Amino acid sequence: MSADHNQFRRALAERWGKTFGEPVIHEGLRTRSLCFDALGIQSSMRKSAPLELDLPYTRAMMSFQLFRPDPKDILIVGLGGGSLSKYCFHRFPSARVTTVEIDVRVIALREWFVIPPDSERFQIVHADAAEYLADRAGVADVILLDGFDAFGLPASLSSQSFYDACHAALRDEGVLVANLLNSDPRLATHLDRIRRACDGKLFHTMARREGNTIAIGVKQGTVPGWLDLYARAEAITKSMGLDLYRYVKKMERHHRAEAVPGYPSSHTLTVGQDV
Repeated sequence: MSADHNQFRRALAERWGKTFGEPVIHEGLRTRSLCFDALGIQSSMRKSAPLELDLPYTRAMMSFQLFRPDPKDILIVGLGGGSLSKYCFHRFPSARVTTVEIDVRVIALREWFVIPPDSERFQIVHADAAEYLADRAGVADVILLDGFDAFGLPASLSSQSFYDACHAALRDEGVLVANLLNSDPRLATHLDRIRRACDGKLFHTMARREGNTIAIGVKQGTVPGWLDLYARAEAITKSMGLDLYRYVKKMERHHRAEAVPGYPSSHTLTVGQDV
């Protein structure tokens, strides 16, 4: 989301008043989408396959499996149409899935998107994620950050203290995944904060045909080498039908670019070694 685009949204907010940013459902021929306004889709569900991931960035976020293939607790920030929540619930039957959503109006639309009812393994928590994570330590194996409002990524969900809290909430060998917008002028700042929170152990990739960067921070002393990551991606493709190979290629490309002297990054990750 560019600065001009953001300014345009704020002008609309002043014009429309309370109705701006209200979650609404858009019915397409093959999809059902959740929108906060007429300018963008927050979440999309294929009516013929409501449990599958429709938008490319959501598939890219599943790259956490390269580092933690068997999570027991998955924490998701931002419900939207529930794409990540219900996919993780069905694809990882031994995991507990907890989703934190601040907007009760979004939660109220859960049945429209075939989101499972709350149970021992699945729960939607109505709370501010920054407050929810502030004092939790070692509660999740995977944290997926996808919390946006009508203006983009809120400051409270992109501060250094928030990313530090996310890292603290991870168990050992845990993985933090953040969906970021390529058009966000603060993108480099977000990446640097996540890198700092994760002690430099950061990968990032790009979603296919989307303006999204997916940042992946790992909480472990040693990260896998590239050959190992490619092998894991192929195994996941065979077992789940989810092509993560393309995202590993983009991770490696970014990593090699950042290793070039003069590249605008203050940290370099050594893959396959203690860092």
